[in-house]
Amino acid sequence: MSDPRPRRLTSIPREVDDNAISRYVRFAPDSGQILLFDQRMLLMHGFTLAALRQELIERLGLERTRELFTRLGYQQGMEDARHLHASEQGELERILAYGPRLREMEGFVRNQAVDHVQFNLETGDFWSDYYWESSWEAEVHLKQSGISGSPACWMMTGYATGFTTALMGRPILWREIECVAMGHARCRVIGQPLEECDDAEAHLRFLQVEDFVSVPKRREARSAPGPGDAEVNRSLPDLIGASSSFNTVAYLIKRVAPTDATVLLTGESGVGKERFSKALHAIGPRTGKPFVSINCAAIPHELVEAELFGVEKGAFTGATVSRPGRFERASGGTLFLDEISSLPLHAQGKLLRVLQEGELERVGDTQLRQVDVRIIAATNRDLRSEVEAGRFREDLFFRLNVFPVKIPPLRERREDIPLLVDAFVKRYAARFAKHIAGLTQNASEKLRAYDWPGNIRELENIIERAVILAEDHGSIDVEHLFSGGEQVPNTVAQAAPPAATHGPAPAAGASPAAAPSRLIDGILDAGLSLGEVESLLIDAALARSGGNLSAAARLLKLRRGQLQYRSDKRSAS
Repeated sequence: MSDPRPRRLTSIPREVDDNAISRYVRFAPDSGQILLFDQRMLLMHGFTLAALRQELIERLGLERTRELFTRLGYQQGMEDARHLHASEQGELERILAYGPRLREMEGFVRNQAVDHVQFNLETGDFWSDYYWESSWEAEVHLKQSGISGSPACWMMTGYATGFTTALMGRPILWREIECVAMGHARCRVIGQPLEECDDAEAHLRFLQVEDFVSVPKRREARSAPGPGDAEVNRSLPDLIGASSSFNTVAYLIKRVAPTDATVLLTGESGVGKERFSKALHAIGPRTGKPFVSINCAAIPHELVEAELFGVEKGAFTGATVSRPGRFERASGGTLFLDEISSLPLHAQGKLLRVLQEGELERVGDTQLRQVDVRIIAATNRDLRSEVEAGRFREDLFFRLNVFPVKIPPLRERREDIPLLVDAFVKRYAARFAKHIAGLTQNASEKLRAYDWPGNIRELENIIERAVILAEDHGSIDVEHLFSGGEQVPNTVAQAAPPAATHGPAPAAGASPAAAPSRLIDGILDAGLSLGEVESLLIDAALARSGGNLSAAARLLKLRRGQLQYRSDKRSAS
């Protein structure tokens, strides 16, 4: 059997500086807080979480509880990776070493690498093989439920998947192949890209918070669509995400779908309001009936009534035939009114009557026609502000605002970016008959740092462009992504939190530049050369960090390799 590990991989160090990690943890009992980075942490009894776990198994079943706990771990891993990436100046080797150590400090498991964790910054390739010893989850499951037929380290596999997915910019799947809860001597996990896992779908179920949410899929060879493929794609659009804000929206959609209640989707342009509306229709009782969409902002004001309510022959010049409007065409199904805030006031009054009475008159007609339509409206404006400004009828707002659902912008669900990117790369690589190896680490960092004013629509467009520009069998890099005039984000990470300062505080009102200026004057007066100043700084940083090269590099705002080079050069001279 061939080695599944990709070639040209970089190994991460096995040793971890606990002092460097511990500076991110702060105990503040006087304020009742424990902080890891800027995240609120809780030091709680393990047996209470174990009791909750068991109760959820009894109430929800084993599989649903597994999905829930794995998803929680995934979100934790995503968040820790994001903070470490910012704090450690993007040093991937160190960050990948810190992740397992953080989990050990939190008491979940003891990590023992079977082999070096390896990765490739240019392609996103990744390989890892770990033993998990003293797994809290495996021990609890064995104690509460006895020998299990499947692995039980749910939060840990979710954490590892989320942590590495966030860092590599592509789905990295961790699978537990041995588990103490199954009777093995110890737990063992393997982490590798989704594309290399033959049974990936079985392990990714936790990302599907609801049945209508899509999960990442392995890239497959292009094939002709089957007879029912187009219908399936039309009825249930791709909705991809695993962030808590995305899951909240999915939960609300599921709750309101079985009803006929009017739904108001709000959010910025490009967040996916129409996709959610189609999903809502597809899982509701009107599935199979018409789904009719109309963009209110795209219709000339004088034609709005004709488009919505229909027109009778001869009603106005050019009306040579009678035709139904969108309401009649959607009868029995769903009408999606996009950009509802753009509807002119005269049409808003007639729309209100149709919603209240369930009947309409075509333009130029006197006959009342009954319609049975579910309304889903969407807007990227604050309708309450529009009401206050006199641009939107208050009574219509109250009629539409039965069940509001706010869809978050992409910048508030950045943990979903790797999943979305993976789906878009697969989609457009298949469309353009190309093979894309992956994204470089630099490209992934830029995508994570970008502000996404156009949200998911902009992300999809950027990935489509990048797939076109990238070489076949090559990787997507920054120049392929931001070639349309976008402002390339600066991904220079923030400096690590400073160590505790010593000595008196600066005098009140002192200029921030005063202290450096006095320091420079002192150096010049001492007659020190530039090389001597550098040596003094290096020695002081090493002394303060206890001889730890990585910690000293952070004090000097250098990468570890840069400091190592300067130290070696100084020793050789």
